[in-house]
Amino acid sequence: MCGIVGYVGEKECVDILLDSLSKLEYRGYDSAGVAVFEDGKICVQKAQGELKNLRDKINSTHKPVGGCGIGHTRWATHGEPSDINSHPHGNERVSIVHNGIIENYKDIKKFLTGKGYTFESETDTETVAKLLDYYYEYDPIDAIIKTLNDVRGAYALGIIFKDYPDTIFAVRKDSPLIVGTAEGENYIASDVPAILKYTKKYYLLEENEIATIKANEITFCDIHKKPLEKEVQISNLDMNAAEKGGYEHFMLKEIHEQPSAVKTTITPRINNGMPDLSECGLTAEKLDSYKNIFIVACGTAMHAGVVGKYVIEKLARVPVTVDIASEFRYRNPIVGKDDLVIVISQSGETADTKAALHLAHDKGAEVLSVVNVKGSSIARESDMVIYTHAGPEISVASTKAFSVQMSIMYLLAFELAYVKGTIDKEECLRLTNELSNIPDKIEEALACQDKCQYVSSKLITAQSLLYIGRGLDYALSMEGSLKLKEISYIHSESYAAGELKHGTISLIEEGVPVIGVATQSDLLEKMVSNIVEVKSRGAFSICVCKEGEEFDEGIVDERIEVPALEDVLMPMVTVIPLQLLAYYTTVLKGFNVDKPRNLAKSVTVE
Repeated sequence: MCGIVGYVGEKECVDILLDSLSKLEYRGYDSAGVAVFEDGKICVQKAQGELKNLRDKINSTHKPVGGCGIGHTRWATHGEPSDINSHPHGNERVSIVHNGIIENYKDIKKFLTGKGYTFESETDTETVAKLLDYYYEYDPIDAIIKTLNDVRGAYALGIIFKDYPDTIFAVRKDSPLIVGTAEGENYIASDVPAILKYTKKYYLLEENEIATIKANEITFCDIHKKPLEKEVQISNLDMNAAEKGGYEHFMLKEIHEQPSAVKTTITPRINNGMPDLSECGLTAEKLDSYKNIFIVACGTAMHAGVVGKYVIEKLARVPVTVDIASEFRYRNPIVGKDDLVIVISQSGETADTKAALHLAHDKGAEVLSVVNVKGSSIARESDMVIYTHAGPEISVASTKAFSVQMSIMYLLAFELAYVKGTIDKEECLRLTNELSNIPDKIEEALACQDKCQYVSSKLITAQSLLYIGRGLDYALSMEGSLKLKEISYIHSESYAAGELKHGTISLIEEGVPVIGVATQSDLLEKMVSNIVEVKSRGAFSICVCKEGEEFDEGIVDERIEVPALEDVLMPMVTVIPLQLLAYYTTVLKGFNVDKPRNLAKSVTVE
């Protein structure tokens, strides 16, 4: 959430800033703005709403001319979306853009008000800008250090001072920020895709490291002004991967990228037909030593964790607890040095998940992270890290990230089961081979696209839906329900099918759509009974099942078939129609598929 960019060089920077911000729209935002040095002054333009509104405002009023500036897309935390609350914030001497939350902003605001400062916005960010101004005595680094000493919270800051018209200053804590570098020009950005068009070279800013960025020079220091040497990183992302590539929406493109994403993720982790996660330090000896496993994540990543729990417990017989990160961090969990905590995060910057990681460390547990972004905060702070190699995921509604996260859970389950002796080598080889064939099976599952589009046309007038399933199908029901509600805005709930009779079945009335996920052979008979229960009460029944599955006439109004696999692996293909149902329902309702309201891709605040 929130996007930061900055440019300093010989080119006119406004178009570069706007273009870079457009590559960060996936992070979620409600307003945008830029601050550019023009004729020795800081010129600010900002607007509520889409980036297009800012671009139109600049073109119709005044387009700043200059080679140094900062830009921002805001996701509201303090103060409603408005032009005034948009970033950048500051005055004629200093201007800043900020990602994160300043927890003690009220104390800072009270202090500065007593010093004669006035405030225009409702934001926490403006207090940081005015505090920088208060401490500024013509030494920007001193002002930044003094400000950081007073500030409590999470932040990534891009800062410009009127007296330094060729320089951007940057600093971060608990929020991502990188410094890009190219010949004769340099950048700051919240994420690599923002600058990929201009350079693949960048530096990672660590906690409270301060960068001083000019067109031909970048220097770093710590909060004691001690100079730092940093190694340049080279991004392996393809710029085209951050474009739609002919698809109408990023979400549809990313759904279709799942076969290649899964293949890229699992292939390097299979050695002589066996799962091998030793690249990250997760050796067989370590796996065997853990007494308990905790999987901690948020949203879609948590649902991948639930799949992991079912599979690990079924195959390896090791107890697994799955926690929502925001609950784990506050419930004083019983975690110790003999336990493994697995944190899952697409961005590697999720605030609650990162806090859970810190808690696990404090309690003596080892932490394995499963993330998609190289060099992200969670990756750097974990004891072990497995990268999912899915490439950029731009659509806010996560799809391919879920599939690659599940694929890692399978590899972990297979290897753990083999190490624990609950399956022999022959069975481990067989399961791993089945997983290796999954990319082709996902490709086959995508053939249900037309059927999903048709079924979606039956859902667009629904006020509420219910997803039901048992076992692994329940985990997939949770993910399917989340996908639908977050982008189509139709109220949707998932429920363990066996619990219907304990209250929820009272919600069923004539025409209410119920999507039953029924791919587990040993639970199919019971699932059919649950579908009959809702059907007899007037529900419009939709069933996602294995191809060729037979039902008595009249039980199912619509069925969507997926390739038949071994039960334990079915989630890898079952998720495809659930994603497509959400996608087409949203398209048919005319909503913005890739950028749903109120949501952000990378949730870096609590």
